[in-house]
Amino acid sequence: MTSKKGKILIVDDNAGIRQALKILLPMHFSEVETLPSPVTLVSTLERFRPDVVLLDMNFNTSINTGNEGLYWAGEIKKMFPEVEVVLFTAYADIALAVEGMKRGAFDFIVKPWDNDKLVATLTAARDKARKAMKRDAQSEQAMTADSPMFWGTSRPMAAIRKTLDKIAPTDATVLITGENGTGKDVLAREIHAHSLRSEKPMVAVDAGAITETLFESELFGHVKGAFTDAHTDHVGKFEQADGGTLFLDEIGNIPLHLQAKLLRVIQNRSVVRVGGSKAIPVDIRLICATNMDLEQLVREGRFREDLYYRINTVHIHLPALRERKEDIVPLSQRFLEGFAEKYHRPLTGLDDSAKAVLEGSHWSGNIRELQNVIEKAVILSEGNVLTSKDLDARSESGMTGGVIPGLTGNLLHNAQEEERLVRDAMERSNGNISVAAKMLGISRPTMYAKLKKYGL
Repeated sequence: MTSKKGKILIVDDNAGIRQALKILLPMHFSEVETLPSPVTLVSTLERFRPDVVLLDMNFNTSINTGNEGLYWAGEIKKMFPEVEVVLFTAYADIALAVEGMKRGAFDFIVKPWDNDKLVATLTAARDKARKAMKRDAQSEQAMTADSPMFWGTSRPMAAIRKTLDKIAPTDATVLITGENGTGKDVLAREIHAHSLRSEKPMVAVDAGAITETLFESELFGHVKGAFTDAHTDHVGKFEQADGGTLFLDEIGNIPLHLQAKLLRVIQNRSVVRVGGSKAIPVDIRLICATNMDLEQLVREGRFREDLYYRINTVHIHLPALRERKEDIVPLSQRFLEGFAEKYHRPLTGLDDSAKAVLEGSHWSGNIRELQNVIEKAVILSEGNVLTSKDLDARSESGMTGGVIPGLTGNLLHNAQEEERLVRDAMERSNGNISVAAKMLGISRPTMYAKLKKYGL
């Protein structure tokens, strides 16, 4: 007899489903509550404090244009991270449920459900929630952005590693180039981690996502009263990185007239906050990254030559994944192990058919695309090893999170073409900004900036 422990909240607009679960689940949970809609969800969570929420994906409301489950799953995990969310979905919405798991949901159950599988999933979610209360929740994150660099065995990566060993202990300014998804930000963190500044902060800035009006304030800071909303002094990114490393990603996207201001600060190693007059010295190690050809931009007069040489003391170019094919399978195995732990799947490896598919793919989205594909395959897998069928399921299931062929890494300098690509990604993702950003191989903040730029 299964011991009755833990609390569960069921949120579903179908009265028959609520009634059926109200009969079934008290045999496995000490307390069961139901809601017909998410209208009072937050207040109920605050009062009831469940271990698990079984959340329907769609309700008879207009919240979030039909993606209510995704929205509320995100809100629950944001406000109550200790609560595990299990999504309740129709077969047609499996793609949304998978996206929900990527946003933090524990698992999903497809209607009509099997009682044994439903109970097993919900009790597993309950056990995880209760164990998490006794330990540091950070131990769950097997695949974080801070994962160490995967060097592999390819010649290009071996050469980069030798370069890193030489330059990391110095304060040399580094320019990292490469297509989107090759791991430029991970390499920047690796350089910082092996530097003499590793005990100090590394501050990362997505330069392409900062609006022109906020550029100086974000990077250099401002004083109280400098502009209408400047109610207090603000410390900019340069000051925040004092003693450590400043990483300027997508530096090729900085407008020409702002490049001069950036150059001045880099040269002087001091900032003057917006609205202030005092020069504040900053001690930083600068690392920049871009997927653009800066030399070509210099020739076109779109990037300052003096700034280019200032940031290009050491240049490291990360190869595309297709240029290091011997690393694809080991890297896939690494991702598989991490996601198998994260999504509690009993996977141990890849069969020969899966390896052949992975090695034969072009990977226009590079490591980021490979990671995305393995994550989805792990979520949808049913066996102990990933097969080519599991990899194919990512397209057959109708998911929109994959990279659009030919788009990733190719946001063009031509504004008209770039706008077309951004519009196409938003259409293909049904307006989901996170998914569209992944398709284009750019960060979510950069995607917001592109949408604003083109009035989308």
